[in-house]
Amino acid sequence: MERLKITLTRLFFLPPLFIAIIAVPAFAAVIYVLAKEIGSPLAYLSYFASAYALMILGLGIPGIIRSVRHWIDRHPLTRKLRSIPLSRRYVEDVKFRTEVSLGFGFTINLLYIVMKLVSGVYYRSAWFIALAAYYTLLAVMRFLLLCRRKWPEGKIRLELELRRYRLCGYVLLLMNLALSGIVAFIVRYDKGYEYPGTLIYAMAAYSFYTVIIAASNIIKFRRYESPMLSAAKAISLVAALVSILSLETAMLARFGSEDDPLFRKVMTVATGCGVCVIVFGMALFMIVKASKQLKQINIQNT
Repeated sequence: MERLKITLTRLFFLPPLFIAIIAVPAFAAVIYVLAKEIGSPLAYLSYFASAYALMILGLGIPGIIRSVRHWIDRHPLTRKLRSIPLSRRYVEDVKFRTEVSLGFGFTINLLYIVMKLVSGVYYRSAWFIALAAYYTLLAVMRFLLLCRRKWPEGKIRLELELRRYRLCGYVLLLMNLALSGIVAFIVRYDKGYEYPGTLIYAMAAYSFYTVIIAASNIIKFRRYESPMLSAAKAISLVAALVSILSLETAMLARFGSEDDPLFRKVMTVATGCGVCVIVFGMALFMIVKASKQLKQINIQNT
């Protein structure tokens, strides 16, 4: 058993340099095969190599991130930036860094809302309206977490953050309805996302990266016992899951067979329902957890 464990570790948990040496040629080969529509046995070999590369890349992301962070920390430019108070605070203050991320995400969401609403009105498209509703709810949650600067410290702040955390859970329930509508539009009207050229491969890498990072951050940031940080990371995970759904629709549209529309619908329904179930579970967890902790605070105050 110990020998099997060592073998699996050597096969799948590789140093970052070896991951790069394997993954880059493997992904380049499968992109070439798909672009040229090659059907020889070499194509199947490239599929196998890319699957293995994707697996070791996913398992190796934590090690890659640690290596990159170590390199960044030792870089002279990083030391120079840390001499600047604002940049030093961004690097060292987790809550400040989260607030900056929320603000940036909120701004991007506003741009998406305007773009989708204008497109929806101009083209009279319920699809764009549904997307605008999703981005609106995403922006609302980020705005709720940003509006907390003047809250007092201590138990009062914790109680206020818990109430805001629970409110985000309720907004997630509304978002689940918007996501259900988006999935229904994708299936009923064969809608979906499209990425031109090789951009789809970049979006695939980005989508998997965001899901892995968002999921790991939810676990990592639990130790801070901050409802605001937990809610922010939950929002990031939801956005990452939706990006996976959009990637799947784009991949099916690009590489799926036109002769088998049922397969595309089944895959979209399965992934869409999976995302909706996860979002619903997260919303329910946030509401129940916050309600329990607020009840305990009320009991302590009486």
